[in-house]
Parts: sequence; structure tokens; C-alpha cells
Amino acid sequence: MKCSQMPYTRVNMDEVKSFFEKLIADSKNAKSGEEQFELHKKYYRFMEDVYTNIKLGVFRHNIDTTEEFYAAENDYIDEITPLISKYVNDYSKVLYESPFRSYLEDKISKVAFKNIELQNKSIDDKILPLMQEENALISKYDKLIASAKIPFNGEELNISLLRKYLTDKDRDTRKKAWKALSEYFLSVTDQIDDIYDQLVKNRTKQAKELGYDNYVELGYNRMMRNSYRRAEVENFRKQVKESFVPFVVKIQEERKEQIGVDELKYYDNDMFFKNGNPAPTGTPEEIMKAGQQMYSELSPETKEFFDFMIENELFDVLGRKTKKAGGYMDFLPKYKSPIIFANFNGTSGDVDVITHECGHAFQGYVTRNDEITEHNDLTMETAEIHSMSMEYFTYGWMDRFFGDRSQDYLKMHLQDSITFIPYGCMVDEFQHIVYDNPDMTPAERKNVWKELEKTYRPWLDFDGDEFFGEGGYWQRQGHIFWNPFYYIDYVLASVVAMQFKVWMDKDYKDAWNHYLQLCKLSAKNFYEEELAEVGLKSPFKDGTIDDLVKNMSEKVF
Repeated sequence: MKCSQMPYTRVNMDEVKSFFEKLIADSKNAKSGEEQFELHKKYYRFMEDVYTNIKLGVFRHNIDTTEEFYAAENDYIDEITPLISKYVNDYSKVLYESPFRSYLEDKISKVAFKNIELQNKSIDDKILPLMQEENALISKYDKLIASAKIPFNGEELNISLLRKYLTDKDRDTRKKAWKALSEYFLSVTDQIDDIYDQLVKNRTKQAKELGYDNYVELGYNRMMRNSYRRAEVENFRKQVKESFVPFVVKIQEERKEQIGVDELKYYDNDMFFKNGNPAPTGTPEEIMKAGQQMYSELSPETKEFFDFMIENELFDVLGRKTKKAGGYMDFLPKYKSPIIFANFNGTSGDVDVITHECGHAFQGYVTRNDEITEHNDLTMETAEIHSMSMEYFTYGWMDRFFGDRSQDYLKMHLQDSITFIPYGCMVDEFQHIVYDNPDMTPAERKNVWKELEKTYRPWLDFDGDEFFGEGGYWQRQGHIFWNPFYYIDYVLASVVAMQFKVWMDKDYKDAWNHYLQLCKLSAKNFYEEELAEVGLKSPFKDGTIDDLVKNMSEKVF
């Protein structure tokens, strides 16, 4: 079914309440594991409908944040999702405490029961109002960012549409564009500080109500860190500081020559060539057509997937002034359909949508017929492997998008991917410091970020910018507001995807087959065990990052 034809129905919370009350009562009275699993399948069918309507409502609001009907629905969804989470959690406790748990673990997986344990520690009736307030604050941040009206070159642009000027080949143009972005954020920084301060205090209060010292451990539980915790992440960041930061410093020296400057300023940070960054040569329609041709050649599985996406109009990728910023993939379980949201803006990021977001969507597509919903409850450090690896697996088709500048794109993509690793770790460490010290003032938080820049991005010169130079850069990183501790998942996934890059350069077909195996494994096993099963190394183990730097250095220099 085409996405535009999919009917939206507001979730009726009376029906949700009645369903779960009966389901919980029936499950407690089940006489066998088989009977309990049959009841659990009713849960799958009911929640397929609930989640599909929620996701459609959010998706249609994101497409046009000014449209009144779906704006109201989005507010309603913000209110009901904590309540639904509580019902799901109450039901999950029945499964967790079932006398037939061993049978259910065999059917559903041990991973699912570990996730239930973490969920049980993450929610309670007494914090539901705080969770609703948290959702409202996140939406407030989103609306503020989406409504940005930035005057530039006689136009009024939002952040997504300003992007092409931030990477303009003319240094003065991009300097002015960054200045315009800086001035916008400076005009709203007090509002953003206030929203974030409320979020930090709200989340800290939730944690205290649940018996935690601070939000960090609760945040890990909500991210379903089911096989590693803070100590492993800290060791990973330590390896990045020791191995990746010096590696990236060398790349920045090379990049200075590539763009022909004596010193790298912050407005040069996303620039890779004197003649400008490579941009797609075609229209959005031509990009989509080239993507369809690419996936038809890559593998039979990717051909089937992309044809399905096009046929059912499951992309909304054109940038518009009233559209939410950013991009993502989601999944509509009732229709077994991935959906992709993005903001094309004429830069190479448009092609990254066809590779990165389609990596997520492809994985969702190949596992869409698995009746065990929990098998697709992916934790994000695994989910992002699928997307970031697809960026590398599609390297051989970049001439379809960039013409005679395809080699420039590949060089830029590799340098950018490597440069991202320290930045992603900086975002993660910033959040740990913030939630360890929730009473910090906004000025103190900005100072923390400013100091972290010296450790993770020592090559950056903010040229005295009043906003970015004073530790404000994090305010444009939405993940910090949406999902605390999510951002490190990108970094973990990126270094695993680079392992696939090393692998495919030696044996593309073998690497692809193991990638496909990882996609099909989905969330059936724990993170490090799945990596080992498909022949990949854990990012947490000492030596993994150092070895990867050596291998990637051969490809960059």
C-alpha cells in the first residue's frame, strides 16, 4: 500500500487500557507456555496497529510541522506514549515472572528478557507525568529548530536549506553562512538553554524517583545497554583519544592542502576540496532513479527492497521550509513497510540518505516477516552498523551520482567518517558530565563543551565566533535533546562498519554475505556475540581501535 493511502486513526487509550487489562489477566492464568505464547501473539497484532498509527502520526507531522491536524496529533502522541510504555511494561513483567519463562525464552530470545529487565527498571506510574513533560520539552526544541527563519542572500531559509551555503566552495560565502547560523542560535540560545536545563532536571528527577543516583544509569537502561555498560564505553573513548584523535589530526593537515588554506577555521570544517565538495549531478528524481539502478545491481535482496520502497512511495525526502530538520528511517509494522524521511538540499548528504537510511530500511525489510517482534527490537549500536556499512558497500556506484567527481566524494566520505569518530565521543562524554552534574548552570555546560573541543578536535579554530567559539555548538545536535547517550551508538557502529570496509576491499562478496547475515540476525543475540558470529571485532576490546587506525591509514594516506 502506498504511504499516502495508509489510513491514520488516533489511538484510543480506553481500548488500549481494556486490551492490556484482559491480556495481563489471561496471561497470569495461562496453563502452559504454548497458551501464553498464543496470548503473546495477540499482543503482537494489537501493538502492530498501535505503533503504526503512532508512527504515521509523527511522520505526517514531521513532513509539515505547521499543519494543524497532525500537530495536534503529535501533541496527543507525546501524552500517550509514556502511558502505553507503562502498559507494555506491566505486561512484560508478567512474561518475565512467568512459570513458563524458559519456554518463552526459547521462543522469543534471552535478549528480549534482558531488555524486559532493563525496561522494568526504567518506568513507574509515579514518573509518567515527568515522561510526558519530557516529551513536550523535546517537541518544543524540535519546533524551535524547525521554525528557524535565517535571512541569507535575500532569502529566508531554515537550517536544512542553509546547509548548501555552509559548504559553499567560496570561503567568504560559507563564512557568512556560518555567521548567519551562529546569529540564529545566538538569538535562541537562552531558550535552548532553558529547554535543556528543564530536560536535565526532569530526567534527573525521574532517575531519583526510581532510586538511581543520577540519570546516567537510567539512560543506559532506556538505551537497552543489555551487554555492556559505562566502563566499556569509557574504555572505548580512551582508545579513541589515544589512537583516533592523532589520526584525525593528520587528516586535517592533509585537508588544509586540499582546500588551500593556511589555517582551518570552523567554517572550513565540512570542506574538503578547493573547487568545492562534490555534489550530486542530478535532480532529486534522478538521484532516486540512480539509487534504484544501484540497488538492482548490488544484490537480488536490495533490488526487491528498493523497488518495494519506490512502488509504495515510502520516501519523503524533499526539503521544505515547514518540514522538521534531519532524516530518519522508521518501520510501519502493520504494513511491513520501512519509511524514510529526509531533507534533500543539493549536497552530498542527499546521496547519503540513499545509502545510510536505506541501510536501516533494508535491514527492516529483510526481517519484516519474522513473527517474533522482539527479534527486531534492535539496540542502536547494532542498527547503525546496517546503515553505515551500506555507505561503504555502495562505493562502487558513486559515479552514478557524482559523475567525474566520484573519487572526490569517496575521499571526502572516508575522511569525514574518520573525523566523525572523535566528535561522536565528545558528544557522549559531554552528556556523561552533564548528567553526573545536573545542577550545572547553562554557562558551565557550555564551558564543558568548550574544554572537550580541545581534547577531541584540537585542530578547530572558532575564529572568535560569539556562539560556536563559546561552547554553543552542541545546541544544534538534536540527539542530545532527543535521546541521551544515543550518539555513541553512531561511533561504535562506525568503527564496526570500517571493519567491513577493510574486509570488502579484500573480498567484497564475502564481506557482503556476512553483512547480510548480520542484518538477518537482527536482535536475536547480544551485541558482541553477534559481531563475533559474523567475524567482526568488538570495539570495546583493547587493540581493536589501534588495529583499525592502521588499516584505515593505508586507505587515506
